[in-house]
Amino acid sequence: MTLDKFRPLADRALGPFVSAAKVAGLSPNGVSVIAFLLALGAGGVYAVAAREPLLYLGGAVLVFLNGWLDLVDGALARELNVASSGGDLLDHVLDRYADIGIIVGLAAGVSQWELGIAAVTGVLMTSYLGTQAQAVGLDRVYGGLLGRADRLALVGVVTGVAAFVPNALAGLSLVGWLLVVFAVVGHVTAAQRFYHAMRALD
Repeated sequence: MTLDKFRPLADRALGPFVSAAKVAGLSPNGVSVIAFLLALGAGGVYAVAAREPLLYLGGAVLVFLNGWLDLVDGALARELNVASSGGDLLDHVLDRYADIGIIVGLAAGVSQWELGIAAVTGVLMTSYLGTQAQAVGLDRVYGGLLGRADRLALVGVVTGVAAFVPNALAGLSLVGWLLVVFAVVGHVTAAQRFYHAMRALD
């Protein structure tokens, strides 16, 4: 289960957005910063959405925008021929803080801090293993059960549904179960990436 295999298809749909960013005079780093701020906004909305569930819809929109702009910044860098290691580093750092902001917001909103800690560590280890493989001379790893594109899609869909289905299921809200998925599947994905990287290094 990974949406990253559809990246070439998404890249072909980015043209109008890349053109709009160029007209607006945005740099790839500027787009990365805007995407990061949208993610923080989503986390802030999620932190209070349990008291007003319809706010989950607003958070879902912000998450989808974050994910889309996360594609636009790279495409814009390639279009302008300004792709650089510094830009790649900035993008990855902001993505990790964005992931933390979204998950902390989700956990705060439903007061499930233990699940939040388990979820955020799973997400961070997944991302770490993806780039650490590159650091030891392999290609960057995007595979496994749950990549970043999958996480953002799940957050957007589940929180969108949570706006209309606030009731708990087996003692947990939909958002609580989403954190469970991130906690379990995130660590499984990290283990998958570690396994494949070690196999490749043998």
